[in-house]
Amino acid sequence: IGLYTKRRQAMENGEKAVETVVVGNYVEMESEGKDSDMKSKLSNLFWHGGSVYDAWFSCASNQVAQVLLTLPYSFSQLGMLSGILFQLFYGLLGSWTAYLISILYVEYRTRKEREKVNFRNHVIQWFEVLDGLLGKHWRNVGLAFNCTFLLFGSVIQLIACASNIYYINDNLDKRTWTYIFGACCATTVFIPSFHNYRVWSFLGLLMTTYTAWYLTIASILHGQVEGVKHSGPSKLVLYFTGATNILYTFGGHAVTVREIMHAMWKPQKFKSIYLFATLYVLTLTLPSASAVYWAFGDLLLNHSNAFALLPKNLFRDFAVVLMLIHQFITFGFACTPLYFVWEKLIGMHECRSMCKRAAARLPVVIPIWFLAIIFPFFGPINSTVGSLLVSFTVYIIPALAHIFTFRSSAARENAVEQPPRFLGRWTGAFTINAFIVVWVFIVGFGFGGWASMINFVHQIDTFGLFTKCYQCPPPVMASPPPISHPHVNHTRSL
Repeated sequence: IGLYTKRRQAMENGEKAVETVVVGNYVEMESEGKDSDMKSKLSNLFWHGGSVYDAWFSCASNQVAQVLLTLPYSFSQLGMLSGILFQLFYGLLGSWTAYLISILYVEYRTRKEREKVNFRNHVIQWFEVLDGLLGKHWRNVGLAFNCTFLLFGSVIQLIACASNIYYINDNLDKRTWTYIFGACCATTVFIPSFHNYRVWSFLGLLMTTYTAWYLTIASILHGQVEGVKHSGPSKLVLYFTGATNILYTFGGHAVTVREIMHAMWKPQKFKSIYLFATLYVLTLTLPSASAVYWAFGDLLLNHSNAFALLPKNLFRDFAVVLMLIHQFITFGFACTPLYFVWEKLIGMHECRSMCKRAAARLPVVIPIWFLAIIFPFFGPINSTVGSLLVSFTVYIIPALAHIFTFRSSAARENAVEQPPRFLGRWTGAFTINAFIVVWVFIVGFGFGGWASMINFVHQIDTFGLFTKCYQCPPPVMASPPPISHPHVNHTRSL
């Protein structure tokens, strides 16, 4: 591939010039010149990031958010051994499919760069990759699954916000808190792209790290509750519900891989970032879920939020506040790709006015807000979304897309990225892909979908739609005043 450089026009107000360099099929963003003022330096430090480290922070901080609080609930359904094994297994599967998505992204972008396509004001998304590599039918299927999952992923973050804040302030019910946090999360319409999550991704990782180790240490210090039981797995419905929640945990945020890669200056370096992010996340999820389940056992079956069982104190309240901030960040991560799709649909994606783009994005937030009020089932909704949407969006479709993109010998010979040698090159890659498709379709979508839907319908039957306070403790009834008896004089009259 030839080498060409194209200098971009310098931005106004003295911002530095940027040039696009294509070297060996890859697009790299490089910067020239020096920042002209302190404002530009601060903007680059806190706001405008596209390095490898930014990508790692984005993946690691958003792979687990509220799911960190539901994994002990999954352990109570699966049992300790299965819970640990499924985390390791789906962590590897999620990392592999994220790798596939990154390979397909680089392949698509490289082909377009050869055609001199300029992506200066355009963010590449998954459905466009599928369209460019495999055609419109793949694009339509990918777009449908992707948007539906991102929609419900954002719904889950709103539900989690209301569930968590209730454990600090229960003067308002969870539905009212959902109204409040829906308005707060709507402010994410002002964040232009994943370039602008640099400081938030860094802080988000600190927040999940603190919360995970708080859950671990607090559970160990609390000790096992009296008469604790660890009966899981006890029912197939519960077992596959817990398994699909873990499938969702380690695959849910791979859906934003393309947008994160597009925000990188050197997207070809993304190949192993998701794996390293997953390995770090496992150091958070395995100890916290195991410790909470060890301490509380079967009590978690009726408490899908781990905060509900830990004693109220300053450390717990601090963890709740951090998770609230993190869920706001994660809401933005889940919603931003939806904003891009909507902007492209209405022709606003390349508009330079952020205020106009923000106004155009608001209709995306309204249905998310409404669905969070209808289905406030913290925990069970994760498994349902995981089995019906994540199984296809993150696992099945990328594996099949990789097989069909490189099914011909010419495509394999001219591929930008060759599969790793230690995995058997193309034969090994296709074998792993076929295994993922079969496993996830049967276990994740089939059994997981069956179990998750039964559990979800059970929540509707038990609590109803639009419930004001899902899994809230019953109100404490005031004890009636003591009955006063009139004084009786038992002295016999003379």
